[in-house]
Amino acid sequence: MVASFVFGLLGGLGVFLLGMLLLTDGLKALAGSAMRRVLRRWVRGRLSGLGWGALATALVQSSSATTLATIGLVSAGLLTFTQSLGVIMGANLGTTSTGWIVSQLGFKVSLGTIAPVIVFVGVLARLVARGRWAWFAHVGAALAGFGLLFLGIDLLQDGMAGLAERLAGSDGTVHALPAFLRGGTFIGQLALVGVGAVMTLVMMSSSAAMAATLAAVASGAIDVPTAAALIVGQNIGTSPKAIAASIGAGAAAKRTALAHLLFNVVAGALALLLLGPLLWLCQWLGDAVGAGDGPTVLAAFHTLVNALGVAVLLPLAGPYARLVERLLPDRGPPATRYLSPAVAQVGPVALEAARRGLVLVLADAMDVALSQLDRAGQAPGARVRHLAGRAEGGHGRLRSDGPRAVATVRAFVHDLGKAEQGGAEIARQVALLHAADHLDDALAGLERLDPGPLGEGASTAAKVLARALTRALAPQDQPENQPEDQPDMARAAEALRPAAQELAEAHRLGRRRALALTARGRLSPDEAVTRIDALAALDDLARNLARAAHYLTDPPPPLDAATLDAAAAGEASTVETLQSERPA
Repeated sequence: MVASFVFGLLGGLGVFLLGMLLLTDGLKALAGSAMRRVLRRWVRGRLSGLGWGALATALVQSSSATTLATIGLVSAGLLTFTQSLGVIMGANLGTTSTGWIVSQLGFKVSLGTIAPVIVFVGVLARLVARGRWAWFAHVGAALAGFGLLFLGIDLLQDGMAGLAERLAGSDGTVHALPAFLRGGTFIGQLALVGVGAVMTLVMMSSSAAMAATLAAVASGAIDVPTAAALIVGQNIGTSPKAIAASIGAGAAAKRTALAHLLFNVVAGALALLLLGPLLWLCQWLGDAVGAGDGPTVLAAFHTLVNALGVAVLLPLAGPYARLVERLLPDRGPPATRYLSPAVAQVGPVALEAARRGLVLVLADAMDVALSQLDRAGQAPGARVRHLAGRAEGGHGRLRSDGPRAVATVRAFVHDLGKAEQGGAEIARQVALLHAADHLDDALAGLERLDPGPLGEGASTAAKVLARALTRALAPQDQPENQPEDQPDMARAAEALRPAAQELAEAHRLGRRRALALTARGRLSPDEAVTRIDALAALDDLARNLARAAHYLTDPPPPLDAATLDAAAAGEASTVETLQSERPA
């Protein structure tokens, strides 16, 4: 009989975890872009980060999603690490909303009776959503997950109640745990904290561990103080997941994982030392509002523990951030430093980090082009170097790191494309791949660009390109949240577009003129080839730089009909593809 109740518990946990997975995936797909925009636009300091971090986590029901989004924004230069600490603490605070949902809707309202209907409606929406209503599939997934949550809670509660009945002694007391864990000693509480952390690690979800604990309290299998110590451990148990996600990732991911770990350890230590007073306060508040049942008291305790950690660490965010940055300095090429698997879990933010990586490569390419034109006597070197704001030796760094960075970003975007996404994310992915293709050609074109004296026609064309690049790299009037070392892509595209058109015309006319002069004996064949090659190199470079900047603007350019049709059709024949593609 005991085995049947254990199987019921495991089944309940499985259904609950499946529900959390569907709910979180659906909400992330619906709110992922909005989360990125909100965190980017409205987080200005520690308090705003705390509020928006808590709200975003409560909405998507995943502190991991908020934390990973924050990593991507820090990686992309849209948030400072000090600002991100407020968001991380807010995410820990927002994740306590799951306990309130379970305690109020799972045990008091008991939505398990109508949960099958909710699941049916959600699955139906997921299956029938098509075309312009394709986004409704994510609503269906979230609804189905929401219904499964409460089916899982009902199974958990039934299993816990049956298990408690089987384990009850002759005096009616349930002995679900060994005696040393039930004695209320400090050693016993520490052991319970460890058990709670292991529960989170095994279930891979603090929400599932929390739901199992609340079900155990509601059924009488364990008492409230025991459950409180378990919850402290479950809170700490979320940290190894963040640490594991940061392995092999960049400094931003490691800093976030360390900040998350220390926050949970500090909050857990304070909660353990003040366990009695905190539980008394939660019980008193619950009784005062007529909600003194065990699950509600524990939901309040979970919230209070994280609020206590915020109250202690938020005022110290500045010094704390500097300490963590000193312990974990940046390493690796700037363009690909943050393209980690952890960041890839939050599509819109990962795409922004990838875009910023390509922007860095493009900025270096434009700077190197200016330097080469400068050496050819086509641009005022001191002014160019001042406007570009780059260190010497950029060409060697770009030659070694540029192609590798572009290839890394291309592979990163390809991996992101395997996940379910909305139209905005698809448009950004297509734009990034276009930009990567043009950057590859631009980097190859830089090798063709002769830094020596330029002949007739090419000299004038080079001056046009140098003026356009100088305007594109000018640092003034940076948009909000634009890193100082990265040019504004909209302005760069606007500056380079007319120059690329002018150089294309110069190449066409220069080629005709050189061939005509050769035919009339006024220009040697070797001189004609040199002149035409110089014009072709400048034309190709200007066009590829301009197109790369065009595709790296934010928001990305809209997809044309041919691209949309190709994306919808999936694989196509070579002939169909060639017929549908339009030249960039």
